[in-house]
Amino acid sequence: MKEVIYTCPYVPAEWIAAHGLAPSRIIPAASPSVGCAEPTEGVCPYVHSFINEVFNDTQSSGVVVTTLCDQMRRAFEIIASRCDTPAFLMNVPNTWQHAGAHNLYLDELKRLGRFLIRIGGKPPSNDLLTKTMIKYDSERRNAFADSPPQTNGIPLAILGGPLLKDDIQIFDLVERSGGCIVLDATETGEFGMCARFNYKKTKADPLTELAGAYLGGIAHPSQRPNSPFYNWLGSRLVERKVRGIIFRRYVWCDIWHAELYRLKQWTQLPILDIDVTAEAHVPPVRTETRIGAFLEMLR
Repeated sequence: MKEVIYTCPYVPAEWIAAHGLAPSRIIPAASPSVGCAEPTEGVCPYVHSFINEVFNDTQSSGVVVTTLCDQMRRAFEIIASRCDTPAFLMNVPNTWQHAGAHNLYLDELKRLGRFLIRIGGKPPSNDLLTKTMIKYDSERRNAFADSPPQTNGIPLAILGGPLLKDDIQIFDLVERSGGCIVLDATETGEFGMCARFNYKKTKADPLTELAGAYLGGIAHPSQRPNSPFYNWLGSRLVERKVRGIIFRRYVWCDIWHAELYRLKQWTQLPILDIDVTAEAHVPPVRTETRIGAFLEMLR
């Protein structure tokens, strides 16, 4: 089966799968200092790693990039001009409370569908899309239900942009210091999941329900207003009895950097701000030391 790669949570895997293609949401590995896309000052490490991941992939039939951030827009330009893999840029509106934004996102899904057909997919029937959505929704919820948050150690939340494969070690660093991450509110974690589908609405109009569950269900801080993000975060911080927040951001990520000040005003929970540069391959001694000091403060 032909594979389509992407990284943004606003790209519906169900829509790709319903076209007879294999959706693959990749989590890039940290890029070396030399790669297909040379690192430059001001370039997000995640974007740099994503570009190199796409360039080094020889199996995929297409790549989907979104307009969620300016750096990813630039990534699309590089991929489209220098990579043989067909690339598609999907516009994701930053507003959500108006019908026009939902109509735009719905039109983008239709445009994405035409791209998927061009690279070998087949247009899905409403019945096939409905069955695909129900299957993915069930698997997604079962997977989360089978992995409840651990409760050993001081309960923490990690918040911020997407994690690279190498960044997963931060969970181990926290555990070694006596903490436990009970809420993964990064873009590659729980907060990147769409809303549950209404099966009655799905059977009546699957594509509209799909669009609503993604655009209306993933509360990203880049949205304006971004009150749904804080509503989502607030309820889970209380539910998981979180005692502190690890705020992890890339140095050049304007979206998450702008949220740090508001987050400090919004919550009374202690916040550990960890800024990440392109030197992602360096042993995380500094990070481990700061996490240890943060947890010692919470004891």
